[in-house]
Amino acid sequence: MSPKKSPYFELKSGSVDTLLFVVKTTELDAMRAELTRRFEATPEFFANDTVAIDVRRLGDGEQVAVGEIARLLESVSMRPVGIVAQAAQHSWAAEAGLPFLEARDRRSASAKSAAEDAPDAEPVAAAPDAQGTPVALAQPELFSTQSESDADAALAAADTAAPGTRAEPTLVIDRPLRSGQRIYAKGDLVVLGLVSNGAEVIAEGNIHIYAPLRGRALAGVHGNHDARIFCTCLEAELISIAGIYRTTEVPLTADVAGKPVQIRLDDEKLLIEPLRLT
Repeated sequence: MSPKKSPYFELKSGSVDTLLFVVKTTELDAMRAELTRRFEATPEFFANDTVAIDVRRLGDGEQVAVGEIARLLESVSMRPVGIVAQAAQHSWAAEAGLPFLEARDRRSASAKSAAEDAPDAEPVAAAPDAQGTPVALAQPELFSTQSESDADAALAAADTAAPGTRAEPTLVIDRPLRSGQRIYAKGDLVVLGLVSNGAEVIAEGNIHIYAPLRGRALAGVHGNHDARIFCTCLEAELISIAGIYRTTEVPLTADVAGKPVQIRLDDEKLLIEPLRLT
């Protein structure tokens, strides 16, 4: 039988999404402390998510023990799958034993260039705090095993098929969400039922919940700082806009706990405001 027609397996080019763990410092102790602080309150938040270690933000001549970073990520249940590095960094980064991956951002070249000119604009999963932070989880990028020409052709075809100017439709969910269920919307998301503890609603746009929010709600997940969350009863485990998040570790004040609220960003700070429905 020809190997091309084997019923047992295939090897083919493809691409997968993963998070980037963007390294901004060589101080591993500071990185460990920050990583622990961010994830000890919600240890399940990124559990079993794949992540690539991106060292491209390090300065010329700076080196870091990538293997140590991989072990740090594993300690918070993330799964390192590779390294994103400049060619000059390959010699020392290879000591970790992880494969090198090529990051191919879905955004247009001009948008990507603008993001790189604003170094604090890219975090999605974890944004800098007021004092700044040495690490960040950036939005998922496309890692490709294709050749350059094949990947470029695939990206061009995707751009033609789904132009960025097209408005995404609003997704409406008219049932309660149980623990463990996850809903993702490429535009706005409207939920008409209870979002239970352990359930998760995620949207690239706004989130409207006309029922108690007891699970997790993440709006503007691709960096949309104008996104908002609206709900009629706030009891959430976690709320997040553009990666800036708050958990139950910080108790809600009496004027918003269990009340109708809107949640928005103001200068990279989450504001939770009473929503007057009458």
